[in-house]
Amino acid sequence: MPSPALPDRRSRIRFRRRLLAWYGRHRRDLPWRRTADPYHVLVSEIMLQQTQVERVMPKYHEFLARYPTLEALAASAPEEVKRLWYPLGYNVRPLNLHRIARETVASYGGRLPDDESALRAMRGIGRYTAGALRCFAYGRAVPIVDTNVRRVLGRVFLGPRRLARLRGQKAIWDLAGALVPPRKAYDYNQALMDFGATWCTPRTPRCHPCPMRSTCATYRALHSASGGRARR
Repeated sequence: MPSPALPDRRSRIRFRRRLLAWYGRHRRDLPWRRTADPYHVLVSEIMLQQTQVERVMPKYHEFLARYPTLEALAASAPEEVKRLWYPLGYNVRPLNLHRIARETVASYGGRLPDDESALRAMRGIGRYTAGALRCFAYGRAVPIVDTNVRRVLGRVFLGPRRLARLRGQKAIWDLAGALVPPRKAYDYNQALMDFGATWCTPRTPRCHPCPMRSTCATYRALHSASGGRARR
């Protein structure tokens, strides 16, 4: 299936405005949002892979208390890092984080690069994590796509049929790239993830009070199919 047409300028502006207004009222207070330190952002993003926010928060503080810098992490033993990581699971993650720390100290003087290719060359950093680092630590206006972002953008702009026919990630990344604003990219990307995690959820989305309802392709499709009442 060819990539869907990207939304026009008016639709992009409207979506950003509504999303940021929603975020102003409903944003989550998370510790990694109080820093732009690339290392702290990296730790949070690696921990949050396939792990709920509530489980990550106490371990995030504990981990940074033990390893406050990339240099401190790089100088530690891998097994020690792995033990401290428990019980978050997915034990390849602390080992990848340890390797990233050592590579950063050895090759970049202890500061994570802000170049996408350099970041993605490190084991454990994919396109999403590289984008998160570049946006949240370095202020770049770049897209990020995780499962929450994919769900929100797919529902609002594509609708159930077009979303079901998508293959691969290119179309969603292209859509995300077209929507990210040149300014306020940090707040926009955080808002998009919060909106998917707490409002436009997989099973029980809050469609009735949703600020996107009037322009949401999925709401329109379900509303029409149910004869005037959305079934979600």
